[in-house]
Amino acid sequence: MINIIPYSELGQGEFGWLKARYHFSFSNYYNPSRMGFGKLRVINDDIISAHKGFPPHPHNNMEIITYVRSGAISHEDSQGNKGRTEAGDVQVMSAGSGVTHSEYNLEDEKTTLYQIWIEPNKQDVQPQWGQMNFPKEPVTDALNLVVSGNKEDNVLFIHQDAQIYVGRLNTGTLIKHYLKKPAYILTSDGVMSINGQTLKKGDGAQIDEPINLNIKAIEPSEILIIELPNS
Repeated sequence: MINIIPYSELGQGEFGWLKARYHFSFSNYYNPSRMGFGKLRVINDDIISAHKGFPPHPHNNMEIITYVRSGAISHEDSQGNKGRTEAGDVQVMSAGSGVTHSEYNLEDEKTTLYQIWIEPNKQDVQPQWGQMNFPKEPVTDALNLVVSGNKEDNVLFIHQDAQIYVGRLNTGTLIKHYLKKPAYILTSDGVMSINGQTLKKGDGAQIDEPINLNIKAIEPSEILIIELPNS
């Protein structure tokens, strides 16, 4: 079963420089029925004003994935890591035993991104940060694997049995994707049909069991699929 969570029903946070939509309880938004999904704890749909951002703050024992949808985000942390991640690319921070970091939009335009937090399967690991560029061309037969709990070439690693797939689709493109595990889907852009159900930009969808997905772009679209470990 595909349970669609419309963008209009997401939690909201307005902080001047930051406009956020929350798929799960976070910050000032609390919904006891939306506390996470398995090991997936946070998905924030953020719009960050130019030359603004998150000042240094600490985390521990969380896998924090950032997918940049437009603009760019600049990262710096207490481990000495520093980098800039552009639209269509991904950064991952394993907070592990503890790390302090900042995330700023140093661009002259707004940045939009997804923050995704996944609980790790190992506690107190050495904090790590990584960034990777991925293909921007529309996919035609399969989504791109960008994050995985398996150490693979050209994929960012996290400490959890989870995978994140991303793809841009031209109008009319049909992608078949088999889900072996529970998953959360994000419609980053456009309008698409998944097994006959329509998802629009900003919508989420929660799937609890293995299923064959038929993903068809009704207009130019972008999708993220977060596959999670079985409970």
